[in-house]
Amino acid sequence: MEHALPNPSGPSGHPWRTIAVVAAALATLELLGLVAVGVALVAKPVMHRARTEAAATAPAVKKPAKPVVNPLLPRRLVSVAILNGNGVSGAAASEASRVRARGYKIGQVGNASRGGYGQSIVMYRTGRRAEGLRLARELGIRLVSPLDGLRARDLKGAKLAVVVGG
Repeated sequence: MEHALPNPSGPSGHPWRTIAVVAAALATLELLGLVAVGVALVAKPVMHRARTEAAATAPAVKKPAKPVVNPLLPRRLVSVAILNGNGVSGAAASEASRVRARGYKIGQVGNASRGGYGQSIVMYRTGRRAEGLRLARELGIRLVSPLDGLRARDLKGAKLAVVVGG
C-alpha cells in the first residue's frame, strides 16, 4: 500500500521554521527592552551614589584669594624719596618742596642712578599703589608704576619715589 506524504518542499514550505524565526525575533526585542529598563532603573541610584562619594572625597575647591588691599595711609605717614633723573641742578630739591607742601614726609633727596628720564614718574613699593596714584594726581604726574630699576632698600624706608624727569 502506498501512502501519500505531503511534500515538505512544496508551496507551503516549513511553516514551523518561519514561526520560530519570528518568535525568536520578538523574544530578542523583548529582551533588549527589559535590559534597557533594568539599566535605567539600576543606573540612576548607582550614579547618584557615585556622585555623592566623589563629592565627599574630592578636594575642596579654594576660591582665589582676594588681593590684600592696604588701607590708604594719611599723607603724614607716607615717606617719599625724591630723585633727580633729568640732570638739572636743584630739580629734586624743588620737587621735594612741592611734595612737603602737600603734607608728605620727605625721605632721601638725591640723584637717580641714571639720568635721561623724559618725564617724571611716581614709583611705589608693594602694597602702596593707592598712595602712589594719589601723589601722582596731586603733582600732575601721569606715569605711575611699581618700583622699576630701583630696589626697595634704595629708598631707605620710603614708601614712594618720585623720579624727576625732563
